[in-house]
Amino acid sequence: MTWVLLGLGLVLVIEGLALALAPSHIRAVLEFLASLPPDRARLIGLLAMTGGTGLLWLAFRLMG
Repeated sequence: MTWVLLGLGLVLVIEGLALALAPSHIRAVLEFLASLPPDRARLIGLLAMTGGTGLLWLAFRLMG
């Protein structure tokens, strides 16, 4: 449970930092994503999820 809280906290810090430093760029990215067809947005989501899973796997492997 501690890892889940750490992960969620890290996500909130990173997203909050991005919104604080570059709100107009984040808005442009969100508008771009909203303009994509659902299949393309789904593919981007699946690729992001796969990359995140790979990073988590790598982190756990490096920790021992």
